[in-house]
Amino acid sequence: MEITYVYTRKRSEFGRPCSFSDRPAKVIVDIPPDPSVASGFILRNPVDSYVQHTSEMSEHEVNTESVKVESRGVNHVEGGWPKDIRPQEAERTLRFRKKVEKDENYINTIMHLGSLMEHCVRQNNTVNIYEEYFGEEEMMEMEDEPPFAKTINLTSSFDVLLSKRDPNITKRTATHLSWHPDTCMKLAVAYSSLEFQQSMKDMSFDSYIWDLENPNKPELVLKPSSPLVSLEYNPKDSYILLGGCYNGQMAYWDTRKGGLPVEVSTVEVSHRDPVYGAIWLQSKTGTECFSASTDGQVLWWDTRRLSEPTETLVLDITRRGLLENALGASTLEFEPTMPTKFMVGTEQGIIIACNRKAKTPAEKITSTYSGHHGPVYALARNPFYPKVFLTVGDWTARIWSEETKESSIMGTKYHLSYLTDGCWSTVRPAVFFTTRSDGTLDVWDFLFKQKDPSLSLKVCDEALSSLRLQDNGRVIGCGSKLGTVTLMEISSGLCTLQRNEKNLATAMFERETRREKILEGRHREMRLKERARSEGQGTEVEERLLESPQEVLDRARREFFEIIEVERARVETQGLHGKVKESKKEEVVAQGEEGEESQLPKDEEEDAA
Repeated sequence: MEITYVYTRKRSEFGRPCSFSDRPAKVIVDIPPDPSVASGFILRNPVDSYVQHTSEMSEHEVNTESVKVESRGVNHVEGGWPKDIRPQEAERTLRFRKKVEKDENYINTIMHLGSLMEHCVRQNNTVNIYEEYFGEEEMMEMEDEPPFAKTINLTSSFDVLLSKRDPNITKRTATHLSWHPDTCMKLAVAYSSLEFQQSMKDMSFDSYIWDLENPNKPELVLKPSSPLVSLEYNPKDSYILLGGCYNGQMAYWDTRKGGLPVEVSTVEVSHRDPVYGAIWLQSKTGTECFSASTDGQVLWWDTRRLSEPTETLVLDITRRGLLENALGASTLEFEPTMPTKFMVGTEQGIIIACNRKAKTPAEKITSTYSGHHGPVYALARNPFYPKVFLTVGDWTARIWSEETKESSIMGTKYHLSYLTDGCWSTVRPAVFFTTRSDGTLDVWDFLFKQKDPSLSLKVCDEALSSLRLQDNGRVIGCGSKLGTVTLMEISSGLCTLQRNEKNLATAMFERETRREKILEGRHREMRLKERARSEGQGTEVEERLLESPQEVLDRARREFFEIIEVERARVETQGLHGKVKESKKEEVVAQGEEGEESQLPKDEEEDAA
């Protein structure tokens, strides 16, 4: 670059210097007052003025860039073998082991490391760092606080559906939730559109596994051949998931192998309708499961061979085994503590209790319960009292006992909107949760009050479709019709076992069961009398009028309170047993005084004579 001019003076010497001097004030503008303008003003009296005594502060916002996190893992397999030996060949590996064990260097190394290992083992066994010193103390009763719940996380399937991987904008329902069995930081969600003829050609079939620590992106995308309606983690192997598809197929995934299913059942041997229930069974191998569908069948599977089901049951309550008479299954229930029993909720509102180990298919259906006007959307046994179970359908939730077949022992009120799902609390025996089609989550505590829920929370504007509670009973997940999964943490009062709560719940369930038995016996007698009257057997039966339902209810209430009075009298009799002797003595003294008084009039009569 060519230099055109060079400055030789300093910058301070450039320009005209400023010259300041003192001078008197000078009026530049003078505006005289205008009296005519004063008439347009209004006098304000008093005048309030505000003064801020704090220093002025400035507020700044900084938007930091979000950190993108990816989950990566390493799959460790058996290694350390020479290249010419395959670990799968048992004979060659056994031969190589024997050869190495005879080596002197191997023996010396083992003897040297053995002493160090023995020292470490003894050091660890000296003090048990996991010992609980206060396990025998009674659980402290929680402070009285109003029940509440707060939202801790939101995940939405549409972040994935609207990405480049899936351009379809069709909204899908979160049909099923499943928590990771080992850690509570992962949640598997099945997405499917269950509305009739609402499936689009370009609608995604994917379901997702979410990590709560990174909710912006799913940890793993499951890619089934058909949308998943049900999805369950294997309780024994947390890497394995079982899924029931919309087209009736069964599939299972190994998360270590990616998002594609390891094996899928063939269409010919699968269900004919969507699989609304898929549950793992308690087995030694941890590979057995069973499923239920609205086609009226319950199928048992082994994930090691999904080519055909191992067992089949047709839900025909007439016990003829006809598929055309079968009731469609809408939900499935299995309690691990009762390995041979399971229950099925049907589209017709009937609950079917089954026993897998029965000899014949007709004997596998042991009993039925009828109490809902529509499909049974949820069915769950009480974790503390397996003979008591909860059903959710139409506008109510009902609590049943296995001992009463004709009616439920307890129930909620009829809501204005449909109930869609429900489950028991895992830590409190009298607490359960229900979801409604208006987007409301209800928490019921029957020991607190039975007419209204203890807590009602408006989760979202759309309908809630699924519900799942963590094993610790603290966090609950709700899936909506638009695919949004909301996680909420409930208050400690609703997830902490209170003092004497088990005994109170037991007494409540037994009392209501006994009351229903009395009503069932009375109704049975009335039916027998009605049958005898219709058949013309006995003139006395024809002359007697049947009692009205109100009279039956009054009689049952009267008998119930009579039983309570008898029990109360028995307790009072035991408490007053020590005072019986004193009361007898007082009676003897009183009788003696009465005898003396009665003798006086006789003497007076003799004197008068």
